[in-house]
Amino acid sequence: MLLNPEKTQFIRGATPVLLLSVAPVHGVLPVLAAPDGAVPRREGWNIVSKLTLCVVDGPGEAGFIIPAAAAPVIDTGNGAEAGEMGDWCTDTERAGGAVVLSLDELPEVLDRAYLVGSGSAHGGFMASLN
Repeated sequence: MLLNPEKTQFIRGATPVLLLSVAPVHGVLPVLAAPDGAVPRREGWNIVSKLTLCVVDGPGEAGFIIPAAAAPVIDTGNGAEAGEMGDWCTDTERAGGAVVLSLDELPEVLDRAYLVGSGSAHGGFMASLN
C-alpha cells in the first residue's frame, strides 16, 4: 500500500523517527507503551530506507511504501539539522533502524516525551534491513 508523503514526518536524530498519520497499519501496530521512555523493538517489523522510497514491512500483509523523496525531513530540536532524505537514511543505518509511530494526526510541535508516553501512538523501534 502506498502512503501519501504529506501524511509523514521523517525526524532526524541519534534514533531517527518516522511519524505517520492515517496509516493503513495503525490498527495492526501495538499501542506504544514506554513509561520509562525506552521504545520497545517490534519483532516482525522492519524498515528499509532509501532516497526515493521508504518501506515498512510487517507480519503477513501488513506494510506500506512511502515515496520518500517527496516527504519532509525535519529538525529534531536537539541539534540535528533538518537535512535531506539521504541524511535520514544515514541516521537510520547508524542506529540500526528507526522508531515508527502511527498517530491520529501529525503534531504541530514535536514533543517526544508526549508521543512516547501519551498512549495514543502505535508502533515502536523497527530494525533496518539496509
